[in-house]
Amino acid sequence: MANALRRFIPMFDRVLIERAEAMTKTRGGIVIPEKAQQKVLKGTVVAVGPGSRTEKGDLVPLAVKVGDQVLLPEYGGTKVEIEEKEYHLFRESDLLAKIEQ
Repeated sequence: MANALRRFIPMFDRVLIERAEAMTKTRGGIVIPEKAQQKVLKGTVVAVGPGSRTEKGDLVPLAVKVGDQVLLPEYGGTKVEIEEKEYHLFRESDLLAKIEQ
């Protein structure tokens, strides 16, 4: 899998995100049904593009890098399946926040 992700380079200011898994059990051990689970709005950056370009053609680097934790919008992004695993492709401007650890 890592080989396919290394070869996947998003264009311009796009970022490939792996969404965090939805919580299926509470701390007390109660199993949460799939319909009751909330949509996960956090994810990990897996791949980034080189950045956007200004009108003069200068490259504007991205503010996020591989491995960063980010807050995602509830809707949006493009689903991408790489080796049977689901990822989402967002523009950098669509990301809501970068989560410091």
